[in-house]
Amino acid sequence: MDGAHRNSDEYHQPLLTEPSSNDEETILRDEDGVEGKDLRTRLWIETKKLWAIVGPSIISRVAGYSMNIITQAFAGHLGDVELAAISIANTVIVGFNFGLLLGMASALETLCGQAFGAKEYHMLGIYMQRSWIVLLLCCFLLLPFYVFATPVLKLLGQPDDVAEMSGVVAIWMIPLHFSFAFQFPLQRFLQSQSKTAVLAYVSFVALGVNVLTSWVFVNVLDWGVIGASLALDISWWVGALGLYSYTVLGGCPLSWTGYSMEAFNGLWEFLKLSAASGVMLCLENWYYRILILMTGYLSNATLAVDALSVCMSINGWELMIPLAFLAATGVRVANELGAGNWEAAKFATKVSIVQSTIVGLFFCVIVLVLRDKVALIFTSSNDVLEEVDKLSYLLGVTILLNSVQPVLSGVAIGSGWQATVAYINLGCYYIIGLPLGILMGWVFKLGVSIRPS
Repeated sequence: MDGAHRNSDEYHQPLLTEPSSNDEETILRDEDGVEGKDLRTRLWIETKKLWAIVGPSIISRVAGYSMNIITQAFAGHLGDVELAAISIANTVIVGFNFGLLLGMASALETLCGQAFGAKEYHMLGIYMQRSWIVLLLCCFLLLPFYVFATPVLKLLGQPDDVAEMSGVVAIWMIPLHFSFAFQFPLQRFLQSQSKTAVLAYVSFVALGVNVLTSWVFVNVLDWGVIGASLALDISWWVGALGLYSYTVLGGCPLSWTGYSMEAFNGLWEFLKLSAASGVMLCLENWYYRILILMTGYLSNATLAVDALSVCMSINGWELMIPLAFLAATGVRVANELGAGNWEAAKFATKVSIVQSTIVGLFFCVIVLVLRDKVALIFTSSNDVLEEVDKLSYLLGVTILLNSVQPVLSGVAIGSGWQATVAYINLGCYYIIGLPLGILMGWVFKLGVSIRPS
């Protein structure tokens, strides 16, 4: 099917083209047609397919998120204000835009996943190029958040010293901002083809670069929070260029056939699906950033910001595992829907939910057992350590609940239901979650433990 002549329905309906019999590919489809086999065999086959994506995705996502953790850790040992500044800049300013761009790129999980399942391989490269165009334009529109970060943060109630230092950090993180527009579509393009091993390898290289540059810029050259920001910029761009090199230098011969003017066709329809995907994910992502901002209105705001930032960083670190399940579920569901295998898509969903929940329960227990030690990597402040210890029970419960919700989001992405889920997220997080947080934080005087799980 020629992508240039598709109508708007291509962005909202599964691609149910029957796969041809003469195509050969290297993905894990050698065990299709398992409907007649017993449950144990089906479970084993689906588990192998799922973990072929989940395993490398966990490594990739944990390595990527660890770069943010390392940046906060270096800043945290500079001082409490420096830790708060990096946390605010990275969690709120970058985080707001990160959520939107990541969500918009997730449109590729629907389109590329279903196109791959339908064996319309050439369309994957076209979709990725469209995503680059849309996300790059969006990056320019979001630049004022970085340029005017200090007055915005002051307006939102952050302490003056934290807001001013956060504004400086935000300016130095603009290169990081633009790397998202380039890297996120590449990740989803490769992920939809089950080419996840390269994501893990490239992420490890970027993580190594981050550790080295952070040490040199912060400890050796004494560049402070600016050095930490530069290290993060460089590391993310190393990852983006590594994935790009793999793609264009022969790693995806079927799906990458070079640049095409066809990428400019259907941009408006693509933008609408990207916007729905962005809203779906960023409503959830922004919710956590707003909670960080709310702590700026509490007494002893710097301590509150530090403690909640540490807890959310730990939660975010572990969340990379459920997000890997989200990615794998989206790929499995989209691939099976694209091939017309509805029952296989449902079975993949069930397997993913159960296994993600088991992993979440394991890490919930770990956090509760080590509740008085989990913050040591970020700070040596006794006050922050004590506050994190108090929050550890909420953190454990949140980790457990977060092991299920991302998998369901993966089903929605694989099925193209982003707009519907956006309404659900709006109701859960903003109509229920935030008012409950305000009630618990200020009426019942629970302080930084305002975060409703």
